[in-house]
Amino acid sequence: MTDDKDPDQLRGPGGLTLREIHEQVKRSAERDRAAAGKSRADATRPQSRWQRLVRYAWGRSGRR
Repeated sequence: MTDDKDPDQLRGPGGLTLREIHEQVKRSAERDRAAAGKSRADATRPQSRWQRLVRYAWGRSGRR
C-alpha cells in the first residue's frame, strides 16, 4: 500500500510540490507558536478593577 513516489514530483493544490507544502506548513506552525507565546506574555499584565469585575461577572462559563 505504500507508494514510493517522490514528494518532489507530486503536485498538490496550487501547483506546489508536496515538499514545498510541507516546508510552508512547518514555517506557519513556527509563526503560530511564536505569536501564541507573545499573546500569553501580554495576558499576564495586571488588569484594572473594572476588567476583573467584568471577567468575574461574565466569565468563560457564562453561568453567572
